[in-house]
Amino acid sequence: MRSDYCCDCGTDTATEPKADNAMRTTATNTVPGRFARLRLLTAATTGAAISLVAFTACGTSSSSSSGAGAPTTTPTRAAAAPVTVKDPWAKAADSGMTAVFGTLINTTGAQLTVVSAASTVSKKTELHEVADVDGKPVMRPKDGGFVIPAKGSHQLQPGADHLMLMGLTEAVKPGDEITVTLTLKDGRTLRFTAVAKAFAGGKENYSPGMKKG
Repeated sequence: MRSDYCCDCGTDTATEPKADNAMRTTATNTVPGRFARLRLLTAATTGAAISLVAFTACGTSSSSSSGAGAPTTTPTRAAAAPVTVKDPWAKAADSGMTAVFGTLINTTGAQLTVVSAASTVSKKTELHEVADVDGKPVMRPKDGGFVIPAKGSHQLQPGADHLMLMGLTEAVKPGDEITVTLTLKDGRTLRFTAVAKAFAGGKENYSPGMKKG
């Protein structure tokens, strides 16, 4: 190290090596610092990218899992009843027999036949008709059952076709509800409820086992 004093610039030349050392020290310290900050920035960016990938993968996995785990169902529509009964009602009775009336409506495009019936208040239920026998109205089993044309109807009414409830197990009072089940020729069944009401008609003679003449 020199301790000469420069008259031209007024600078102590002894300080130049120190400045040079300081510059080198600063340069030495600055470059690694930049590399350190660059490494931190790179690490942070990489970490963020990894987190984003993990988040995306997680979201995709969750969505996929949810989709795979959820059961796939197709909404189904309940089939319409082949036969409906309009304005069903029953004749009130204390014991013995009574009858159920109404209009049977075929909702299908094919002819249907009611072949049997049952009720909750009688031991037996028969399909009956009222026929003229020797000039007198006679009630008897309906041969062949009740045939309902396609998209048509069949009337059950006093003095004509009806459901005969035989051997009542309890009195049927006005306002009581009677559950009746019809069976079609193809095996399908229909259940409906008839409300009892007082009625003075429908007193035809009963001839069991008679066939339609």
